[in-house]
Amino acid sequence: MRNGKTNRKSIRKRPSLRNGIIDADGHVRETDEQIMEYMSASYRSRREAMLYFPLVPHHGWHRSIPANDFRYQDFRVPDWREWAGKLDEGNIELTVLYPTRFMHIGQIGNPRYAVELCRAYNDFLHEQFLTQDRRFRGMALLPLQDIPAAVKELRRAVKSHGMVGGILPAEGLPLPLGHALYRPIFIEADRLGCALSVHSCTSLRDNDRFLLPNEVATLAHVIPQMRQFTNIIFSGVMNKLKKLRLGFLEAGCGWAPFLISKIEERLERVSPNERPVLPSELLARKQFFFQCGEESTTERDVELLGDDCLLWASDFPHEATRTNLHDLVKEFFDRKDLPAAAKNKIAHANPKRFYAL
Repeated sequence: MRNGKTNRKSIRKRPSLRNGIIDADGHVRETDEQIMEYMSASYRSRREAMLYFPLVPHHGWHRSIPANDFRYQDFRVPDWREWAGKLDEGNIELTVLYPTRFMHIGQIGNPRYAVELCRAYNDFLHEQFLTQDRRFRGMALLPLQDIPAAVKELRRAVKSHGMVGGILPAEGLPLPLGHALYRPIFIEADRLGCALSVHSCTSLRDNDRFLLPNEVATLAHVIPQMRQFTNIIFSGVMNKLKKLRLGFLEAGCGWAPFLISKIEERLERVSPNERPVLPSELLARKQFFFQCGEESTTERDVELLGDDCLLWASDFPHEATRTNLHDLVKEFFDRKDLPAAAKNKIAHANPKRFYAL
């Protein structure tokens, strides 16, 4: 409870990571009502008015359209107990948790409000999940609308709440992530030795050009990631940050080899004195990571990117047709297109290194 003591008896003993499976991207489905309890008194005193509208604005496409879609018959808002049961089901040692609705934090225009929401979400995640089972790890929500506050919140989340890094929204912010305005976030993460994750959300600009939700879903994760990846490289933000580990999640990895080849072809035209670090060099330095698994191209992606940068993720509970984590894990390890050594890296060694677990 918010004002009570955590039930420490519910906390499980930290498991050994040896030969375990690490879920690099799981989710909580936070609700506005839950987050409201962690906001400051001035907001809680106006609870009814605050909850009349969504706390965080969303894109124009409702995720449950059409209403009779069979995939949404298994919709769930899991609490920590259900999530812990899913880890048991999949024999998964750890999961790193990201938000759902609050992934749209980049769309908040008021900096003070963004700071309030991020702090409230991080406190909610810490108390309702991270303190309940040590198999949970958290990624902090950051208010990039106020950079000094975002730096402070990343530091607080890592040092006080034991979180393993911070989230950079792929959409919603007025400037791309490589812009000098956001540089202090990258520098602080490098100093802390924690991860940063560019995580997609379905708020693709120009959504209204698409007629069907599945059209949006096909492109909404990939295109923002490609934009941010390109800008981060050409901005040179990674040039001097040798410890920073940057992940790109929710969009697979099939786009990465294509985009890297395009970027490096363009960088050949740049003077060596002005050229930023090449993506291939950052891969060699083991500073870039990508979620993989669902594409039929993963065998090719491993060949082109190597197997040191890829991460397995359950995406639970978002994969509405694949909520049996035993089957999901088995499906990955039964793949014939990947060698066993690569599977073990993707499911254990790589996420362990990315999140410094």
